[in-house]
Amino acid sequence: MNIDIITLLPGLLESPFNHSILKRAKDKGLLHIEIHDLRNYGIGNSLQLDDYQFGGGAGMVLMPEPLFNCISKLKENKHFDEIIFLTPDGDRLTQKIVNTFSLKNNLLLICGHYKGIDERIREMFVTREISVGDYVLSGGELAAAVLVDAIGRLIPGVLNDETSALTDSFQDDLLAPPVYTRPADFMGMKVPEVLLSGHFKNIEDWRQEQAYQRTKNRRPDLLFDDDEL
Repeated sequence: MNIDIITLLPGLLESPFNHSILKRAKDKGLLHIEIHDLRNYGIGNSLQLDDYQFGGGAGMVLMPEPLFNCISKLKENKHFDEIIFLTPDGDRLTQKIVNTFSLKNNLLLICGHYKGIDERIREMFVTREISVGDYVLSGGELAAAVLVDAIGRLIPGVLNDETSALTDSFQDDLLAPPVYTRPADFMGMKVPEVLLSGHFKNIEDWRQEQAYQRTKNRRPDLLFDDDEL
């Protein structure tokens, strides 16, 4: 999979992509990430990227020309299955959306800044708008890192145990059940007997029930429609 990212601050993305699972995915050649510095497409001698918004109001807006030139240049050499703008007013990111993105070949992510990007760029190029939550970040870089991490771990061959991703929270609209490791007795707190039984059917039934109960208690919205809550 190829993921291109347009950003004003490439340095913010260096660490997330050079450690742990994403580094492993890159080293295996399963994920290629290319970061494009929007500053290289700035306007005039000062390489201007932002300007005041029409109609007045606080906050600057990323100008259309630099983004237009950058995206157009990238599209000359690559067909993007999705051009994604990270924005608070986008669709809230879910595991289902991540699953869909993981099946694509080429993704382009646009990191916004200030008050966002000129609306005309959204209308011309953007095919999907994604929010990582109902809050505002200083820029789209951290949101892009979250999205790439969520996608990268689903690429076949990235995880040592590929079934691990299939049992993550939200994959079946349930939160993950409790997990335990050694010792079986820690300060008088014991691991549930069923997990020590070796009876795989009973273990699976226990995990399913625990996942359901945890979801019901903590995230009932995943189980019921709003009118049922």
